[in-house]
Amino acid sequence: MSEVRWLNAEEQQVWRGFMTAVTKFTEHLDRQLQRDSGMPMAYYEILVALSEAPDHALRMSELATVCHSSRSRLSHAVARLEKEGWVERRACASDRRGSIAALTAAGYAVLETAAPGHVSAVREHLFDVLTAEQLRVLADISRAVDSGLTVECARAQEELAEF
Repeated sequence: MSEVRWLNAEEQQVWRGFMTAVTKFTEHLDRQLQRDSGMPMAYYEILVALSEAPDHALRMSELATVCHSSRSRLSHAVARLEKEGWVERRACASDRRGSIAALTAAGYAVLETAAPGHVSAVREHLFDVLTAEQLRVLADISRAVDSGLTVECARAQEELAEF
């Protein structure tokens, strides 16, 4: 087993600052959506994913992948969205075990109502506080972190699919 490469003081400061900023930002977005639209950000992300999908529908397994969610957590969220009348589940014609989540007209309407406030909060607390150069750097950093996790996340998805 290799020796742990502990963070130095500067790395520790960057790590904690990054985690604080990401946590505060996502908590703020979640509060804004709850306050203005009556839904948590996780539900908003599901509605967005379905709104962008062909025919506003995705297999549950694909939706879980797109939303970076476990299948059980997604299934619970979709059940709540079904109760609201925003999503409906259908049997998958090509696979009897699979099911499809589809955005309803009511779900699309609620998304259209929620989107302006959400986008305004994102703009105000991310884009408006950064310079054009900082945005380019943030995009580069985001791609690098995402790229560094691609193999690990794919492996985790495969392991989850086995259960």
